Amino acid sequence: MTPEQAAANARTGLATILRAFSESPRTLQGARLLGLSGWAYHVSARAGALGEVRSETVAAALAFIAPEAVTDGWEAAVKASAPSEVAKWHLGELCNWGEDQLGGFPRLTRLLDLAGRVTGRVDTAGLPLFAAWRAMPVPGTSPGARAAVLLHLLHEHRLGVHVIAVRASGLTPLEAILAGPEGETGAVALGWQAPYPPAGPLVRRLIWAEAVADALAGQAYAALDQSERVELTGLLESLGHRLAR
Repeated sequence: MTPEQAAANARTGLATILRAFSESPRTLQGARLLGLSGWAYHVSARAGALGEVRSETVAAALAFIAPEAVTDGWEAAVKASAPSEVAKWHLGELCNWGEDQLGGFPRLTRLLDLAGRVTGRVDTAGLPLFAAWRAMPVPGTSPGARAAVLLHLLHEHRLGVHVIAVRASGLTPLEAILAGPEGETGAVALGWQAPYPPAGPLVRRLIWAEAVADALAGQAYAALDQSERVELTGLLESLGHRLAR
């Protein structure tokens, strides 16, 4: 398995694992207790690691959420709490969730070793959100908590290189969403307003962008040898299935 193949294979497992956290009732209830709507929490929890920045900066970093929707969510969050505090709370909840949900994973020690080497290898140039999250102090020290943070970083890394690859392909973020599997439904969910350009001519560029994203993400997976890359992607798949049950 090449580094590029490992990055491609890891993507689904990482998305499944982090979705299990973000959609957990405990996480959503905690956001409401902070006085945040679901949308304000979604924007500020992910971008709050950047600190107290303007909404235009947040929109540039998130890329795939419509700028107007980012502004609405960010400004609503600022009225309730400092975004940096939301990010700290989010990281603490991630650690609590990891301790509860990942602590019993049979090969957790090995997952920590492999994922830690990959995240440590990432070159942060052009990846402001990944860099911001990796720099944040981790409040949890248990193996499950540390694993949750590492998996969050791997997922954030993939999202970041995807932005770079999409822009290199000549697609706008909206065009990339429309050419993807969720199409117009995904565009609406992320706040983009119709009318939309036809998706057909955009698909080939998106396929190219995904290959570039795999290559960019694969640079970090080169920290592992071939058998270790197979092992890591297998662990992510196994953990994803475990959480999806």
